[in-house]
Amino acid sequence: MAKQALEYRLQMNRRRFLSRLSLGIGSAALGSLLIPDLFSGKANEEAILEQLPHFAPKAKRIIYLFQNGAPSQLELFDYKPMLREKFGQDLPESIRMGQRLTGMTAEQTKFPLAGSLFDFAQYGESKAWISELLPYTAGIADELCIIKSMYTEAINHDPALTFFQTGAQVGNRPSMGSWLSYGLGSENKNLPAFCVLLSKGKGNGQGVYSKLWTNGFLDSVHQGVQFSSGENPVLYLNDHASVTRADRRNMLDQLEALNEQGLKEFGDPEINAKIQQYEMAYRMQTAVPEVTDISNEPESIIKLYGPECLVPGTYAANCLLARKLSENGVRFVQLYHQGWDGHGNLPAEIKGQCADTDQPSAALIKDLKQRGMLDETLVIWGGEFGRTNYCQGPLTKDNYGRDHHPRCFTIWMAGGGIKPGVYGETDDFGYNITSNPVHVHDFHATVLHLMGMDHEQLTFKHLGRRYRLTDVAGKIVNDIIKA
Repeated sequence: MAKQALEYRLQMNRRRFLSRLSLGIGSAALGSLLIPDLFSGKANEEAILEQLPHFAPKAKRIIYLFQNGAPSQLELFDYKPMLREKFGQDLPESIRMGQRLTGMTAEQTKFPLAGSLFDFAQYGESKAWISELLPYTAGIADELCIIKSMYTEAINHDPALTFFQTGAQVGNRPSMGSWLSYGLGSENKNLPAFCVLLSKGKGNGQGVYSKLWTNGFLDSVHQGVQFSSGENPVLYLNDHASVTRADRRNMLDQLEALNEQGLKEFGDPEINAKIQQYEMAYRMQTAVPEVTDISNEPESIIKLYGPECLVPGTYAANCLLARKLSENGVRFVQLYHQGWDGHGNLPAEIKGQCADTDQPSAALIKDLKQRGMLDETLVIWGGEFGRTNYCQGPLTKDNYGRDHHPRCFTIWMAGGGIKPGVYGETDDFGYNITSNPVHVHDFHATVLHLMGMDHEQLTFKHLGRRYRLTDVAGKIVNDIIKA
């Protein structure tokens, strides 16, 4: 489209554009990313219009506490006393209904039911059942929307994990954080819109990999930036001791001039993305040390998160860092905590996992609330699928394992326009959903809606097709959204 036509189109959208800025929606993103590029040849009309939020959001930012390996809902949130009563009995075929199995239990001739060894009690106004393993989470029950009716088609970790992060079970699709970076940008020009934090627990771990925070076919500026637990939180960010700030600035200016020549000659948008990444890295040299420094956090905060928050790379430390990153304008912070893959020795392993994660998860909610941030921050906790109600391998009175179960599992959400309570139910066996099913695509559609984005309009044209996070599906779960 010619420059004049684009100017006319933007004038026609002026009222819509300014009304959204007046709401504070993506104003930093538009100011720092869009406005300089409107007529420079670095942006096109479709990209400009797609980066405008679609309506007033409930949330401005997201912290996603991903529990990698699939926590057992039957030990944590989905209380099923019948499984104790029927201990050791075979799962009825009328309940399993021929569901496919993983290679780990496909050869079993029996599927003995195993009730949880842990006790449950009801908490909060919703009378939510929460395990004794989660005393701190129980203390924030009135902040949580506990969704017990999640389901997915994926039955193994890699496709299930990739599905939750990208909306597809195959790789090379943009992750959720990348879509939000593309749609809304960052609130702080000195930090990325999308940051990733990793930790390992005491249980059986499943790997995580960079394709989970990839930008896919979006510009590389939208890729998640991984923070490490080492001396340098972002690798290769610091200058050599012999390089001054003036030297670095001069080098970047010269490099930008060369890249600008390449952009004019070849028109490759990745050259422009590379220019932006160099500039972001330069600004991050000052911003990252400040935001990762917890020396000024008061003793009350250290006590809230627990002593592990002083150990870089732990789940507790990452929860505290997630709050600091969000507080400083990062749009999407993704935590991955490994160790939930309970195929065997599940009771002992899940105790350790809960000891690592329960207090910091609850502390994050309390910390955000006391800072006045919870209403604008959507916090999500959950894994890629659930665990079976029957035992994998030998079953004893005090030990068992559970295989993968995609048909029903539990996550929780808090803040950011979410209505507290319990949503969805499963049958007495904890095997099938009996009310209010929520598919992964529905989850994505709802999260985008809370962020002010219509999941059907947030699209990107690639190889002749318009892609979106929800593919060709997804329904907003309006019942869990505050009016």
